[in-house]
Amino acid sequence: MKRARIIIVLALAFTLLSACAHMTETQVNVSASPVIDRILQRGELVVGTAGSMPPLNMTTKEGNIIGLEPDLSRYIADAMGVKLTLVPMPFSELLPALEAGKVDMILSQITMLARRNLKVAFVGPYFISGKSFLTKKRTLMSVKDPSEVNSPTTTLVALKGSTGQMFAQELIPKAKLVTTKDYDEAVTMVVQGKVHALVADYPICVLSVFRHPDEELFALLPPLTYEPIGIAMPANDPLLVNLLENLLNTLEGGGKLDELRERWFENGSWLKELP
Repeated sequence: MKRARIIIVLALAFTLLSACAHMTETQVNVSASPVIDRILQRGELVVGTAGSMPPLNMTTKEGNIIGLEPDLSRYIADAMGVKLTLVPMPFSELLPALEAGKVDMILSQITMLARRNLKVAFVGPYFISGKSFLTKKRTLMSVKDPSEVNSPTTTLVALKGSTGQMFAQELIPKAKLVTTKDYDEAVTMVVQGKVHALVADYPICVLSVFRHPDEELFALLPPLTYEPIGIAMPANDPLLVNLLENLLNTLEGGGKLDELRERWFENGSWLKELP
């Protein structure tokens, strides 16, 4: 009987030691930086972008994605020693793609909202934006009182999933609101008179005026809101957040971000590359 008890005790001890060893091995194998590990093992940084938000991101006639954010993405990829792959998709699909691990981060004029920050991490801002309206001058002249905008007779358009859509729904709830998958479609609706106005970030509105000089478009300035634009990334990698914070500080302190802003906002030579 005594020998049997000894055997049982030894068996239990062996089981406990095995379990502890397994737990230790599991803990060791859990990476402290899963996204960075994925990027480095793949040798590729995958960045999600809409590719239709000039001058931060846009697609040329040849199908290349250019703009301030693609340039910033290259700085990040170079700093990590990997190649860059830009993955264009509708704006409303970007955050789901990030949460599903289809992209490593998002650089696509995405506002650092608290409700978004509940699910993903943000670093920035690297640009400050705000809401504006793009409309026809004759439409603007026909408005006798600002209160007329918040009316069922007004039709607005906004990018699906954007802060423009949120702005219209919260502050102009009585107006009819339609959404589009990209800004090109939305601007076309304004040009064709299918909607009264586009609610969007002010760079989109201002550049649309320059891109369509014969359409008598008007952009409302200054912006109606304050919107910090940042890099969105998975919430489970603090080392990646730290890396991007330090990189943005270095680029800002060294004047590189100012150079990017000047290149894309003050020099319109790239406009001829767009469709």
